[in-house]
Amino acid sequence: MEQLITSLRITGLLALAGAFLYAVGDVLLLAGKVNLEHYPRLKPFAKLLSDSERMVVLPPSRMIWGALLGVFATPLVLAGFWQVYRGLNGANSSLTLATGLLFATASVIGAFVHGTFYFMGEYIQALNKVEDGSQPVIADMIARHRKVLIVTYAPVIILIVIASALFSILVASGQTAFPGWMAWINPVTMTIAWLIVKRILPQFVRDWTEGAGFNIAYLVFFTCTTIALWNG
Repeated sequence: MEQLITSLRITGLLALAGAFLYAVGDVLLLAGKVNLEHYPRLKPFAKLLSDSERMVVLPPSRMIWGALLGVFATPLVLAGFWQVYRGLNGANSSLTLATGLLFATASVIGAFVHGTFYFMGEYIQALNKVEDGSQPVIADMIARHRKVLIVTYAPVIILIVIASALFSILVASGQTAFPGWMAWINPVTMTIAWLIVKRILPQFVRDWTEGAGFNIAYLVFFTCTTIALWNG
């Protein structure tokens, strides 16, 4: 029993580190503000870029680190979902396994999605630099890239929503190691809470957490699961 409690604590702390690093990666990749008026070469592609033009001002080294931090933080987040799975033991075994697998699958696909934002940033910076005759080629690359993001990002959202609902249902059953209040805490509810809290934060905080909302929600979620399971 003591060994299990130690494992739950360690995996919880690893998950906290992973969610934090992932959020830092989000900020490095996505936190920035630009005015298209200052980038006339990008203005014709405003609809295509759809707010991703902010990446034109990011140094390549920053985008590289932003992408890599998220990718390499994924195993730490997966450790956290092992902790969640163990905490759900005692409830319906099939649903417990499904919840763990859905969370894990979303994390694996999400690592790909996160990493590809680096290439999006490179495309946007190239679009701003190449000659006019070459811009349509880069624009087509961006359009294809956006399709890939949609195809991969949509399943991530769907999987997390389903897994979060299952987690709350299982905890509410009273048959898990989690206390009843944890039924209200999952990645989806914490994301909604963050979006509400974000509205009252100072503008500079909102700017510097741009794009990191989902991993901030994970950070809160894993903080709660670790506290709930700290003593087994």
